[in-house]
Amino acid sequence: MVKNAFISVISEEEKRGAVEFQVFRFTNKIRRLTSHLEVHKKDYLSQRGLRKILGKRQRLLAYLAKKNRVRYKELIGQLNIRETKTR
Repeated sequence: MVKNAFISVISEEEKRGAVEFQVFRFTNKIRRLTSHLEVHKKDYLSQRGLRKILGKRQRLLAYLAKKNRVRYKELIGQLNIRETKTR
């Protein structure tokens, strides 16, 4: 699973509150909900939850891109996330 590979990349100093770890957790939840919604197309509460998690992840990624562009690029490369469009 992606989790073990990514957690080994995170150094010991970075805690669970780190932006990278939060984005990683949201990404795992998004992937699980997406696979769930492929089977259960009319689960509207899960669709709402997915949209909320996507928004949270998007805000965290925008924050990281603004603060440290190098860490942002590494993170989206490791998690296979498309780069967000900026205004």
